[in-house]
Amino acid sequence: MDAVSGDLAFLPLGGTGEIGMNLNVYRCDEALLAVDCGIGFAGDDAPEVDIMVPDPAWLAERRDRLVGLVITHAHEDHLGAVAHLWRQFRCPVHATPFAAAVLTRKLTEAGMIHEVPLVVTQPRARFRLGPFDLEYIPVAHSIPEAQALAIRTRHGLVLHTGDWKLDPDPLIGPRTDEAAFAALGEEGVLAMICDSTNAMVEGHSGSEAEVRRNLAALIRGLKGRVAVTGFASNVARLESIALAARAAGRQVSLFGRSLRNIEQAARDCGYLKSIPPFVPEEEAGFLPDDEILLVCTGSQGEPRSAMAKIAEDTHPHIALGEGDTVIFSSRRIPGNERAIQRVQDGLARRGCRVMTDEDHMVHVSGHPARDELRRLYALVRPRFAVPVHGEWRHMQEHAALATECGAVPFLIEDGDALRLSGNRPEVCESVPAGRLAVDGDRLVPMDGSLLAQRRRMMFNGVVVASLAVDGQGRLLGEPQISAPGLFEMGDPEPGLIAAELRRGLAEMPAALRRGDDELREAVRATLRKQVGRRLRKRPTVEVHVIRV
Repeated sequence: MDAVSGDLAFLPLGGTGEIGMNLNVYRCDEALLAVDCGIGFAGDDAPEVDIMVPDPAWLAERRDRLVGLVITHAHEDHLGAVAHLWRQFRCPVHATPFAAAVLTRKLTEAGMIHEVPLVVTQPRARFRLGPFDLEYIPVAHSIPEAQALAIRTRHGLVLHTGDWKLDPDPLIGPRTDEAAFAALGEEGVLAMICDSTNAMVEGHSGSEAEVRRNLAALIRGLKGRVAVTGFASNVARLESIALAARAAGRQVSLFGRSLRNIEQAARDCGYLKSIPPFVPEEEAGFLPDDEILLVCTGSQGEPRSAMAKIAEDTHPHIALGEGDTVIFSSRRIPGNERAIQRVQDGLARRGCRVMTDEDHMVHVSGHPARDELRRLYALVRPRFAVPVHGEWRHMQEHAALATECGAVPFLIEDGDALRLSGNRPEVCESVPAGRLAVDGDRLVPMDGSLLAQRRRMMFNGVVVASLAVDGQGRLLGEPQISAPGLFEMGDPEPGLIAAELRRGLAEMPAALRRGDDELREAVRATLRKQVGRRLRKRPTVEVHVIRV
């Protein structure tokens, strides 16, 4: 879709119809503005992939019209893809000091810190990028300095909420600026692009202050070692845990790289001033059990996280067991249930007591429940509502609530271009929108042949055969068969298959044996047949032929 003269459009390339991988595009006349650039986690549906990013191809092809990328806050699903995708955009990146500090560490690790024009933009700032007159509006969320974005254009005012909630006492940072939202409502809001994560949850999301009180009371009464796991980026929660530990006479140690990175970014920006330096990870195990509290990564069951290693008793510096307590100060993100249960079962097997938000008040969400959504609609009074940041059922419930609140909702998904200018919004075109897997230093299409082959290898296995032949194709020595994941070490089957392959080669026509490609295909077919007969599988087969 190329620019249509004289219109304003919203085009999500990620994060609409799904939670994560946020990449939003606004088009005003000839200019394009990107808002957020985040990652997603594949989960059990795609075990061959860890991290995914939105496919940026459509936007990259039009980067000469891209005036900038604006980051609303520092969560991974909003800025985690910048280091992976920025070279396809090559535009200025605007972020608040905390988000910029987090992003700086990522860009430094990627060797890109001197390439990316990172513009540190203060909360509440008003700034212009091309035809877009932008204003940051502070909102409470589960990370410092989250901002909604007011987007003023000659076609009208659009409010992009980002992630937000109405927390009366967020502990770190200001409350959501309801007065600023009311002022936008008076100015007149054409459309509100709004968070749908908790649109199915009645009531209010709760306050961080309540969690702080409950954690303090809970930790004070515990004996033995105590470990707490949660979302690494929740600086207010980290401060609450540290204060609860201090009140209980415990020192705190951080376990997990992402926690240490967030701590450093927070301290660089002036947060955690009342919290003394944490005990180094390698020293924590030497402190008495009743005098240490661990804060660990791994609340979502991530297999390489500190908590997963502790549950498996493979962590190099710490162990938990009988009489110890682990608190999951987090919620279960949909899709992570099995991984979380696996970690919790491992801890329970070691004798740990496991506490979660299902049995103790140890977590509140950073996203608005239905009462908070109603309040925002009453303040902003948008003419149109576009639910985003949710799966389809979340957005449907949000659309119904928006209707109750007097707004006209429009449900779209990634790749839909919603023209907002004119008498009534309409999807004017759809553009390619997909997912790429982060595979080392490269990006691979999720629906491409490479990952399809990897999936087949995961479920059907792989067989590798190496054989040396002379110029006439006669076998020299024994074929070597390797089938990792199909046969146990010491299993006689690979040897039996090699023997059958030798007999099959001897019976092949001489003309077939003289051509490498023909010989390779014949051996491949033989191996597939042999393995299929034994295991009822169709493995990926690789054949190496050496002519001597």
